[in-house]
Amino acid sequence: MSTALETRRSARVQTDPPLAGLWQVCRHIVRRDRVRMTVWAASMTLFVVYFTFALTTVFDEAALAARGTVMSTPSGIVMGGPGYGLDDYTPSVAMANEGITWLVLSMAIMSILHVVRHTRAGEENGTAELVRASTVGRNTTAVAAMLTLTGHLLVIAVLGTGGLVLVGEDVPVADAFAMMLGSVLAALVFGTVALVTSQVTAHSRGARGTALAVFAVAFVVRAAGDLQETGGSVLSWFSPIAWAQQMRSFVDLRWWPLLLPVAATALLLVVAAQLARRRDFGAGLMAGRPGPSGASTLLRSPFALAWLQQRGATLWAALAMALLWFGAGTMMSTLNEMVADLVDENPVLAAMFGSEPSAFTESFLGAMVMFISVTVGAYAIVMGQRPKVEEASGRLELALSNPIGRWRWLAAQLIVAGIGTLLLLAVSVFGMWAGAALVGIEDPTFGDFVVVWASYAPGVLTLLALTAALYGWLPRATSAGWALLAFIFVADFFGPLFDLPEWVQDLSPFHWVPTAFDADADMSGVLGVSAVCGVLFALAFWGFRRRDVVSS
Repeated sequence: MSTALETRRSARVQTDPPLAGLWQVCRHIVRRDRVRMTVWAASMTLFVVYFTFALTTVFDEAALAARGTVMSTPSGIVMGGPGYGLDDYTPSVAMANEGITWLVLSMAIMSILHVVRHTRAGEENGTAELVRASTVGRNTTAVAAMLTLTGHLLVIAVLGTGGLVLVGEDVPVADAFAMMLGSVLAALVFGTVALVTSQVTAHSRGARGTALAVFAVAFVVRAAGDLQETGGSVLSWFSPIAWAQQMRSFVDLRWWPLLLPVAATALLLVVAAQLARRRDFGAGLMAGRPGPSGASTLLRSPFALAWLQQRGATLWAALAMALLWFGAGTMMSTLNEMVADLVDENPVLAAMFGSEPSAFTESFLGAMVMFISVTVGAYAIVMGQRPKVEEASGRLELALSNPIGRWRWLAAQLIVAGIGTLLLLAVSVFGMWAGAALVGIEDPTFGDFVVVWASYAPGVLTLLALTAALYGWLPRATSAGWALLAFIFVADFFGPLFDLPEWVQDLSPFHWVPTAFDADADMSGVLGVSAVCGVLFALAFWGFRRRDVVSS
């Protein structure tokens, strides 16, 4: 008995401290994600710089006042913010009112992906077990993920502040820093939410999906609260997104709302730590649902396997996109009535959207279609990286050990991803048509929306094809698809504004697509984009067949 007690006591003494090897793991994460972190920081900074520059150079005082009026509509409040400073809508105020939501959205997604990748995903694919084999404490990986995320967000805050001050006109440094700091702290809250979900769920997909669902709820709560009362109601304060907006940067700056995300982050860290103590390493508090005792014969095909892996993300994304763009379509009647008066008084808006209400409707819907295409393109890139995930996890090697050819396996993955991409584009475009038709907007017609869907489909599939081609030849470079998406956003939205050369704009697949709802549309460009898309898919299969499969 005494020998057993001494052995147990000795084991406790020799146990590594909970945070052993913390700085080494932090260095490993930064080195591993240095490219990814650089791209995110540059993208966020460029967003702030481009948006501020556009507001400063394109819109005069009258146009900004008109823009402020539009942002006071229900759709403007939902897509923007609570509406502080609309009576004196300067470029800085517009940046804070309209940009904070999208800054928090982007950085929240970044934070969720970062935390899940270095916690739950590491335990799921076995890399965390290799790290733990060294002198590393049980809590080291989670703390290192949060520390590196916090440092990354603070760097983005400093860079964004510098961009605002350099590009804007007489921008107060304190207000600029407050806006960026509030945004990154709100995003940090969702990163901590991902840390909690990583303790609860057994798989990385569940952890990411649950954390993103929490963000969606926060967005809805913020929008509903801001719609109830100008400047936000009590309900708004239950959303971390509103905490950054309620700092009232460039209007009536106040610092105390920063205490809310700090307190929420600390509370969630405590919750995550307590949950981590109650689960086994590699498992979640919620056990995975057991499957059926017998498998269907349909599951013998690689297509069925790809569908099972992608169906959850596809169906939930389709539901969210359909509701979002249906709501945007229902706002067209209100916007038409308001803008009809504004374009008569403001030559800038008349030049942008046309002097006729129908012209404004088509211009507005055309801009929304471009937003839809960029969003669906992001989904296509994510699903285009699924084969790489399967290869890195070792499941591809197991699949190919069966009588399944490489081309057949890759075709199944890409066909399901392509169907999901086209489905998201369809529910978004036709959801917007349904919303507009519900409020009495009869022009453009349903047939016009069908043409738009068919015109933009090759463009979004090209993003999937490029990601697949990169996977076939250079798997480590698949993230380059995000660089193309960022370029598309800049070139198609700001290309004419910055007078980019024509050959630069031609690099975007959507530059060859005819303007949405144009009666005299030339579809030859669509055929060219379709041909490029086909070539990229062919390169993907050719490259994948020639190279070795890397086992886990």
